Amino acid sequence: MLIYLGFSAVVAFMATLLLLRFGHPSLPAAAHLVFAVGIMPLIFAAISHFVPVLTRSGHPHRHLLLAPLLLQLTGVLAFLDFTGAVPAGSTPAAVAALLVSILFSGWLLRRARHTVGRPHPGWLWYFAAIVNLDLALMLVPAMNWWPQVRNELRLLHLHLNTLGFVGLTALGTLQVLLPTALSDPDADAAQRLRHDLPWAAGGALLVAIGATCWPPLALSGAVMYLAVVFRIGLAWLRRYGWRTIAGDSAAASLAAALAGFLLLLVLGIAHAFKALDGRDAVPAFVVAFLLPLVTGALAQLLPVWFHPGKRTPARTRMHAALRCGGSLRSPVFILGGILLALGIDEGMWLAAAGMLSFSGALTNSLLAIRSESDQ
Repeated sequence: MLIYLGFSAVVAFMATLLLLRFGHPSLPAAAHLVFAVGIMPLIFAAISHFVPVLTRSGHPHRHLLLAPLLLQLTGVLAFLDFTGAVPAGSTPAAVAALLVSILFSGWLLRRARHTVGRPHPGWLWYFAAIVNLDLALMLVPAMNWWPQVRNELRLLHLHLNTLGFVGLTALGTLQVLLPTALSDPDADAAQRLRHDLPWAAGGALLVAIGATCWPPLALSGAVMYLAVVFRIGLAWLRRYGWRTIAGDSAAASLAAALAGFLLLLVLGIAHAFKALDGRDAVPAFVVAFLLPLVTGALAQLLPVWFHPGKRTPARTRMHAALRCGGSLRSPVFILGGILLALGIDEGMWLAAAGMLSFSGALTNSLLAIRSESDQ
């Protein structure tokens, strides 16, 4: 399932880029294709993969593994609603997704309570992220019930999803995943995760609320969030150095995702004060943050999912194929995101070029697997 959802996310990105460039869908439709169909199911699948490690517990029950697939179905329904193919589909999709998410949260809490010893603090980042998603989903029917405040609720829904759900999940995972990619565990990561969660979660909430009613509140939240992201980046530079990070393609992509997130928070302050058009923030978020994040994570994780257990020569070859070009793709994604944030549509071509490069690396890694099976 993890493999399927990883490929689904790549397909969702490519389809969204094509639609935005040639199909002219509404921005909400494109956003839900990326977030609800591609990213949300992949995040839940990744959490179900990481939590047993963080809590030193067994594999999740196979019924729980259906949760990401159910969430993907709700995402498809929401996307079809925004395209006009299934009118009024967003509310039932949001309610169904909320029920699945709440049940998943219960499993997460049980795993944390029954862990052997003290659980790794990364699980709390996942729980906080899912709480943000639940709040965002609750706002979907509210938009229909109170159309007079629909725009304010929409902004709250957007920020809870991007900075809350996706942002907290990403920051919690990056601090474990980048050291894993470099084969050099970060002994200080757990302490940072414990210390920084209130600041990151509080910052995301303040930005979400402030964006709807009072920009100074959003500014204070952005500063809190920026401090957390800057602290992570500084810790990485001190421990590993930029040459080590840039020399590993998967790590370079993950570090680029962090840099893209930092940059988008700064640009978000400009959006709050009307210096830039807020509508450009969503595609910029996808290109400058999500694309390096997902491509870097898949470059590290797909070989492990294909070849679980001890490291094998096949896994090593697949890692090498997926990492090919990662250090070059990262600045392409960042530059493309900056252009989109400034309202320059040509940034979409850079995003497409980066995704074509990763698709080529992905194809080469699969061909390597096929050639091994034929021998």
